[in-house]
Order: sequence, then structure tokens, then C-alpha cells
Amino acid sequence: MTAPVQVGPSPSGGGPTPSLTDNELAVLERAANGDTYATIARDLGYQEKSVAKMALRLARKLGACNITHAVLLACRAGILDGRPRSQRHGDHGGYTNHQKRGEEACEACRAGERAYQVQRRAARKAA
Repeated sequence: MTAPVQVGPSPSGGGPTPSLTDNELAVLERAANGDTYATIARDLGYQEKSVAKMALRLARKLGACNITHAVLLACRAGILDGRPRSQRHGDHGGYTNHQKRGEEACEACRAGERAYQVQRRAARKAA
């Protein structure tokens, strides 16, 4: 019997992390909280079919076969960390939160934002 093939980003954090749009990340976070596509669509102002397509697109980006698998892979990759976005620190989300509050970003969040921008540029060049 062969071992199952690991898909998606490495659980150890190695390798590239796929870049998700803000909308895809919102759908992923809401799905991780157990919301249905209908609830997500209503709250975000989309049609349910649009949310389902976003979920499929983000699952493919993560190398997952469905939204549940995408949530698992996103947690392993550090895309979802279990903390509310408003409490994130030291990454793109933390940097964005500083800006939304009108604050000067701390060094950890600035470094996280620089790494995020480098990753985004590399992804655009590869595409």
C-alpha cells in the first residue's frame, strides 16, 4: 500500500505560499468558521454561485480538492492561524491592520509586508 500523495504547500512552511486575493481570503476565513456559502454570499454581498466559484479557485491555488481540504492546507501553510485578522502581527495582515488604525507599522509588520511584496512580485513574474 502506498502512502497518500501530499498536495498543496508543505506543512513545514517550505516552498512558495500561494497568493490569495482579499475576497478569496475572506471566503476561506468564513469557511474555516463553519459558514455556508449562502451565509458568506449574503454577508459579503455576492451571489452564492460566485462564492462557490471563489472557493473552488482558492482550493485549486492551495492544491486542495475541496474547501475543507483548503482550510486544512491554509492552516498548515500559515495562511490561517486561528487568530482574528485584527490581531495578526508580523505579516501582511498585521501591517494592513496598522494602516487601518492610522498607526505607524511596527518593524515586525514592516518586515512581513516586505516579504509579502517580494512574494507577490515573484508570483507575478512566474505567471
